[in-house]
Amino acid sequence: MEEEEESMEEEGGGGGGGGGVEAAMDDQNHNNWGSGGGYGRHLLGDRLLRGPAGSPPLPGAAEANGVLRGAETPGGAHRGAAGPAAGAGAIAAAININASTSKFLMNVITIEDYKSTYWPKLDSAIDQLLTQSPGDYIPISYEQIYSCVYKCVCQQHSEQMYSDLIKKITNHLERVSKELQASPPDLYIERFNVALGQYMGALQSIVPLFIYMNKFYIETKLNRDLKDDLIKLFTEHVAEKHIYNLMPLLLEAQSTPFQITPSTMANIVKGLYTLRPEWVQMAPALFSKFIPNILPPAVESELQEYAAQDQKLQRELMQNGFARGDQSRKRAGEELTYNGSSTCASSRGYR
Repeated sequence: MEEEEESMEEEGGGGGGGGGVEAAMDDQNHNNWGSGGGYGRHLLGDRLLRGPAGSPPLPGAAEANGVLRGAETPGGAHRGAAGPAAGAGAIAAAININASTSKFLMNVITIEDYKSTYWPKLDSAIDQLLTQSPGDYIPISYEQIYSCVYKCVCQQHSEQMYSDLIKKITNHLERVSKELQASPPDLYIERFNVALGQYMGALQSIVPLFIYMNKFYIETKLNRDLKDDLIKLFTEHVAEKHIYNLMPLLLEAQSTPFQITPSTMANIVKGLYTLRPEWVQMAPALFSKFIPNILPPAVESELQEYAAQDQKLQRELMQNGFARGDQSRKRAGEELTYNGSSTCASSRGYR
């Protein structure tokens, strides 16, 4: 009888090994974890790694990875593998975990990656935007540049990117300022107008491309705005250096009608007012022709003075060949329109 009981216990022990595997795959609610993914497979692999008490550990299992490293039982014995199949499963699980970790680390943008890959793309695009002429086609991918900025911001490179952007544009504006200094007086106004318009046009593309950096770094940490910073750069490195040469030329051009086109004069005056409104005090009369409400409101006691100024302007125009013509007769087009409208009105009245 004792021998039969021992044989039954041995058979029960053998069956328990299979039941242990199934128990590792099912929870107390009989949900199969093995089909669900990682957690059940982790428990199963952990159970297989234990093996019978006192068995030697699987060679290489301790070095597989940090999760499946050979752990010790409470008694101090290492948890070994149940067999070659279990060892292969453990190593496969370790490889899967290491592969996912490596994939995550591959998405990290280091400072070397930023300097060698991402910033050169941004640098080239900014160059093209700063030097484009109105109406030019620029062969760059705005989506690609926008994506580069987004990735760099997410990888905590905003500070470096902002510093590189400011340095890049500052160097460009210093070159523009030197070119203006070498310009002759008769081309000075036109070239300043081109430089101002080109830069303001470039900002309409540069600022939206760096919107993520502006929102998550400049506005939140520096409490500033990217567009304001870039306009300030033009003021400091170009406008301030040339305002005292530019303003006398503008006043001279104002006294000589059509020496420069009205659109050029309007662009420069409005641009200077945008850069620094206090420059109005240098030539209030000039700015008042293009910026409303610059001068104090008109008063009745000065009406005669206003009329005298208008008469002076008319005399200057006539001296430069702009005759008033015969004002006693209407133009042929107006006479025809007047007669036609009178005929239509009389016909409607008759009916």
